[in-house]
Amino acid sequence: MTDDVLIVGAGPTGLTLAIELARRGVGVRIVDAAPAPHRESRGKGLQPRTLEVLEDVGGTERVLATGTTRLPFRKYFDGAQVNDTDPFADALPTPDAPYERGVLIGQWQVEEILRERLAEFGVGVQLGTEVAEFEQDTDGVTAVLADGERIRAGYLVGCDGGRSRVRKVMGVRFDGTTEEAQSMVVGDVEAEGISRDVWHQWFTSDGGGLALCPMPGTDSFQLQASPELDADGEPLPPSLESFQRIFDRYARVPGVTLTNPTWLSIWRVNVRMVDRMRVGRVLLAGDAAHVHPIAGGLGMNTGIQDAYNLGWKLALAATGQAGPGLLDTYEEERLPVAAWTLGVSSDLYAQVLERVKEPGTGIEVAAPPPMGTGYPWSSLARPADGSASSVGSVGDPFVLRPGDRAPDAPCLDASGHPVRLFQVYADPRFTLLGFGAEVADAVGKLAAEHDGLLQGFTVDGVDGGASGAVADLHDHEGHARRAYGVTDPALVLVRPDNHVALFSRDPAEVTAYLARIATITPKE
Repeated sequence: MTDDVLIVGAGPTGLTLAIELARRGVGVRIVDAAPAPHRESRGKGLQPRTLEVLEDVGGTERVLATGTTRLPFRKYFDGAQVNDTDPFADALPTPDAPYERGVLIGQWQVEEILRERLAEFGVGVQLGTEVAEFEQDTDGVTAVLADGERIRAGYLVGCDGGRSRVRKVMGVRFDGTTEEAQSMVVGDVEAEGISRDVWHQWFTSDGGGLALCPMPGTDSFQLQASPELDADGEPLPPSLESFQRIFDRYARVPGVTLTNPTWLSIWRVNVRMVDRMRVGRVLLAGDAAHVHPIAGGLGMNTGIQDAYNLGWKLALAATGQAGPGLLDTYEEERLPVAAWTLGVSSDLYAQVLERVKEPGTGIEVAAPPPMGTGYPWSSLARPADGSASSVGSVGDPFVLRPGDRAPDAPCLDASGHPVRLFQVYADPRFTLLGFGAEVADAVGKLAAEHDGLLQGFTVDGVDGGASGAVADLHDHEGHARRAYGVTDPALVLVRPDNHVALFSRDPAEVTAYLARIATITPKE
């Protein structure tokens, strides 16, 4: 039996990718070397864009029910409380961006939610399964497990972390640095007598620091601090006893005993990324492709967004609906984001941007927006003929461009019930919005011609439209038009990963764009 895709690694990246493939009807197997799921907080924050991704995947409602969006920072200096602050206190959701702040949640909880979602598609994680070797040919990949079993798949994706076995077998470079002298101890402990209503952050005049963050839905705090050092200046191995001494030194709160450690670790500054995310039928995503500083949950967020970008492309390639060259755009779009997020040197960053340019275009590539909010440099952000978009103002940073994140907007459906554009986009196909009665017939025709690839919706204006025809969506407050910069009749094509593919007034341009997706060929 041959699976369409074999995913190695069942962390947030691998699970998100498995869901994206399974909901598109792709045969997927996901394996992980660990004998059982971990219960470690690790990367503990989901950013607003990641919440948008998980809403499309089907997990944000459970994430919000498990985590918390409001946790003030309580800062201390030399043991004395200084202040409580909430940097997002005044942040409010807007019609185009429903998540104004991130969510504090343990990584193990995110993985549990994603495993439950994946199970709804009849797919489970094959635990205790280690891929030792693999080889590929023109038709697929043969993976050899540690116990000698052989698995055949059309594609293999390594989501197996910073020490990725898949990456090593691929033979790609892993450029960057590891700073042995810069390290941090992290772990999950309980601390009775410490308030769980704030994120405690202690600083001292000698430059030391300690943070205790209460993890929602548990009795644990995540502890982060500089490590104790031995006589040679080397970090001591993490232990509960060491954590207690560090707490006593920096927090200066008598009578508090740390107990029940469920995770003890030491983290060194490790900033690395691959030079390629794809070699033939084998791809990399998440920490297997780039490792990040610990702050901000960068690894979990970028990994989930890697999977979101890759999922629809790999599904089309694996099922024969698109040429394998579509997978080149995964690296083209995500490698610059990884480089920007890591803050690599300007020389290396320039090399990355040069690598992902489409041959012969000569386009200038600017620094990417943060955390995958747009891919304006991508070859997928241009019409089939390579020209500028016929709607919108390409190059103006204050106007939506092809490649940008597709905004949300509240609308009414044909029955008058509230519906958000993000709910419309949850379908795994491309979405075509037709603003104005003048393009309504084109929307219906295009949707019928490309049924397996495209869904279409007509959108009328705040006056209900002059033609009297019932539109699929009613932009009753004008938010959709404002968000997309539409003033005249227009067609807006949105990618399956909720980025704008095309602005146009010509239905032929939409047809040409979709035809290019199906026939795109690999780079030479």
